[in-house]
Amino acid sequence: MSNVDEVENSAAPLIEHLAELRTRLLYCVYALLAAVLIVFFFADPLLDFLVRPLAKILVEYGQDATLIFTAPQEKFFAFFRISFIGGFMLAFPVIAFQLWRFVAPGLYKNEQGAFLPFIIASPLLFLLGASFAHYVVTPLAMRFFVGFADIIPLVSEFVAGGDDDVLPTDPSEVKTVILPSIKESLDLTLKFIFAFGICFQLPVLLTLMGMAGLVSSEGLRNTRKYAVVGILVLAAVVTPPDVITQVILFSVVYMLYEISIWLVIMVERKQEAKLRAEGYYDDEDASETTGKHPEEL
Repeated sequence: MSNVDEVENSAAPLIEHLAELRTRLLYCVYALLAAVLIVFFFADPLLDFLVRPLAKILVEYGQDATLIFTAPQEKFFAFFRISFIGGFMLAFPVIAFQLWRFVAPGLYKNEQGAFLPFIIASPLLFLLGASFAHYVVTPLAMRFFVGFADIIPLVSEFVAGGDDDVLPTDPSEVKTVILPSIKESLDLTLKFIFAFGICFQLPVLLTLMGMAGLVSSEGLRNTRKYAVVGILVLAAVVTPPDVITQVILFSVVYMLYEISIWLVIMVERKQEAKLRAEGYYDDEDASETTGKHPEEL
C-alpha cells in the first residue's frame, strides 16, 4: 500500500468523527436554544423567586420589598441571564446524552456502565448545590449586607403620611435607605448558585480522576492540608466577608472532599478486585509499592 493510500485511510475515520461531532454539537445548540426560549417565557416568576430571600429580609427590617431598575434595558438582560442559566440546566440532560453518544463507541462496555451514573449524578449534585445556595447561603449573605444600612421607611411614606416630625432635621442624623438594584442583587444570587453548583461537582470530578488513575486515595489524604487552604481561599473569594457564610461553605466543600476520598477508595478496591480476578494483581509488587504486608492489602 502506498503512502497516499495510508493517508487516505487514516483521514477517513477522522472526517467521520468530525462529522459526528458536528452533528452532536448542533443537537446541543438546538436543545440549549429551545430551553432558553422556554425558560424566558417563565423568566418573570423566576426573577421573583430568585430575589425573594432579599425581599423577605427587607420586610424583616421594616423596609418595602422594592427592587429597582436603573436602566431601561436592565430587566431584559436580567431575564436573559436567568434564561441562559436556567436553559443550560434544563438542556443539560440532552447535552450530556449527546456527548455520551459521541464518546461511548470508544469505551468498553464496563467503562460505559461505570461512566453513565456520573452523567446522571452531575446535574443532581448541581441542583443540590444551587438549592443549598438559594435557601441557606443567599439569605445569610443578604442579611449580612443589608445589616450595614440604617434602614428607615421610604421618605415618600413620610410625605404621604404627613408625619414631618419623624424626618431628621439635623444632617448628622440622616440615615441611609437601601434601594436594591435588580441587576446587582441578581448577579450576587446567581453567583452563589453557580459557585455552589460547581463546588458540589467535586465528588464527581475526583471520582472520575480516580477511575482514570490521575489521583489516588492516598494522595488525596496526604494533600488534606493543601485542600484545607484551597477551600479557605475559595470561601473567601466566593462568599462575602461574612464569617458564618464562609464557615458554611468551607464545611460543605471539605465534607465533599472527604466523601470524594471514600469514593476513590471504593473505585480502587473495585479495580483491585477486577485485577485479582484476571490474575494481573501481584501482592508482592503491591506490598513493595505501598510498604504494607500482603495480608494487609
